[in-house]
Amino acid sequence: MQQYGQLDSSFISAGGESGIFSLVKDFYQQMGTLEEAQLIRSMHPEDLTESINKLARFLCGWLGGPKLFREKYGSISIPRAHQHLKISVKEQDAWLLCMEKALQNTDYSTEFQQYLLRQLHVPASRCVNV
Repeated sequence: MQQYGQLDSSFISAGGESGIFSLVKDFYQQMGTLEEAQLIRSMHPEDLTESINKLARFLCGWLGGPKLFREKYGSISIPRAHQHLKISVKEQDAWLLCMEKALQNTDYSTEFQQYLLRQLHVPASRCVNV
């Protein structure tokens, strides 16, 4: 059984930088197409280039790979970075739905997809502020 969350095992399981950037691009595509996600898509700029870059860089470091977000933007507090937005459980669930759909489009093992979705629930829930 794979030991995700140990050193860079999750980063490697996600396909490294290229796999994570691909996942994040699909995540934002899901956000643009899923009816349930329109409320969170409207919280983002029309041009998603920077949003994609920030999330992918964050996930690279968060999954045990290089700290690309910190290198470019400095340290981050997920709740503080999102405090200007009104985020309820509804928005959290829409965000997680987009990630779930994007994960289903990867070649990640089902076990890793489930692990990653469980782990992502933690920072997503920390953003809930209403």
